[in-house]
Amino acid sequence: MSVPIDAVRWVIILLTCIALAVAAVNDVRYRRIQNLTVLALIVLFGAWFLVEPSASLASSLAAGFIVFAGGFVLYWFKIVGAGDSKLATVVALFAGLRGLPHFVVYMTLAGGVLALCMLAAQPTRVMVLLHVRGRGHAYRGVPYGVAIAVAGAISLLTTALRSQS
Repeated sequence: MSVPIDAVRWVIILLTCIALAVAAVNDVRYRRIQNLTVLALIVLFGAWFLVEPSASLASSLAAGFIVFAGGFVLYWFKIVGAGDSKLATVVALFAGLRGLPHFVVYMTLAGGVLALCMLAAQPTRVMVLLHVRGRGHAYRGVPYGVAIAVAGAISLLTTALRSQS
């Protein structure tokens, strides 16, 4: 790959990681993932698709659809928020079908670590959540946008490093 294209790829990776960090911080602070951040990630995916040789539009759209369908069901049952569902869907575009299993595993592991950290930091609030089975407002759950952002950054970096070898 030529040097200018390679530089553009790394700029897109950096900007994507920054957008994911913004989504994570907003999810922690406000329990919201802004639509503007999701739109920025969609634009960055468009640029990524143009410069990443391993990116397949059909594969990316299929991965996005799978995650959207799963996220919709989880949102329907009030297990995740709409912002989490949207963010995971957009990040799945970057992963594609080939990277989707890895993305899901990274997301699950990051979410588990995040939940354990929250349990260690605020055990009383977590016990209240368990007692009311998630129906109360005493605790608003795990800001899963953090786990999605971490998994997205790891997936994107591993894809970039794999295609560079």
